[in-house]
Amino acid sequence: MKLSILDQSPASSGKTAQQALHDSLSLAQAGEKLGYTRYWIAEHHDFPGLTCPAPEVMLGYIGGQTETIRLGSGAVLLPHYKPYKVAETYNLLAALFPGRIDVGIGRAPGGSAEATMALSDNYLEQVRKMPESVDTLLHFFKNDFPSDDMFSKITPSPVPDILPEPWILGTSKKSAILAAKHGLSYAFGQFMSEQDVTDIIDQYKSEFRANNWSPVPNTIAAVSVLCAETKEEAEDLALPNQIWKIQLAKGEGRKGIPSLAEAKHYSLTPEEKEMLNSMKKRSIIGSPSYVKRRLEELREHYQADEMMIVTITHDIKDRVRSYELIANECLACST
Repeated sequence: MKLSILDQSPASSGKTAQQALHDSLSLAQAGEKLGYTRYWIAEHHDFPGLTCPAPEVMLGYIGGQTETIRLGSGAVLLPHYKPYKVAETYNLLAALFPGRIDVGIGRAPGGSAEATMALSDNYLEQVRKMPESVDTLLHFFKNDFPSDDMFSKITPSPVPDILPEPWILGTSKKSAILAAKHGLSYAFGQFMSEQDVTDIIDQYKSEFRANNWSPVPNTIAAVSVLCAETKEEAEDLALPNQIWKIQLAKGEGRKGIPSLAEAKHYSLTPEEKEMLNSMKKRSIIGSPSYVKRRLEELREHYQADEMMIVTITHDIKDRVRSYELIANECLACST
């Protein structure tokens, strides 16, 4: 089974942002040693408990301290940026780390309405122009604008020997169709969606147009997973993240992921207990054998080429251990 890591660079209560970002480096290094295919880091803006607003900065930091694992954004939130600047940035990373750079492209705001206004003059208009922006970005990567286009006169330098690999990230038919139209690989955030997205994946594959980016459809399913030696331990370790999400829904949670003791002492209303149960159902939480079985079932269900795992715990040691247990169970006899 092909496995990868999605890191949201979470901060825990009692820890600084610097410690959280160093933990991201530790996770990427561990993932490389364990045999994970790629490490992607997410982009968020003024989002309580998540510390990375600029994946490109972290990728340069992590790339210089790893050797083989692919590195990418999960995702560049394109409506906030000009395609030329994104092409320059990821060409630079690809020149530094040849054959290792992915550029995931998404349309989400990544933060509050106020943060979105601070980043973008007209975010909704840029979302509407997303297909055009993706087309422009791909032309910049390929350096193949028509000769009468004004952008044909400029190059997003440096031009690397191996271009970054673009991906479209999303949870909707719009993102799937956009990926298919351009012949791009598609990563869908199963962990962010309550619906079965099988029909979205089927539409992506049926409408896929092969080109130089990818000759065949290629998909990643991103799922929320927490693995421990026993089911009971895994459920305990998952609780702080679940409580934190409930706190966020109430406008709290700015201190980050609570400790297990803090989570266990958090008083829940009946409605919040329902939220907790719903979160448990959308995640894979359990022992190594259980996690492997569920990952294989989801891979088969979605016909995904790769499974990408997002794991959030209060302690980085528990997070790395979860990825280690999964790798030992799933990658030793990879298919």
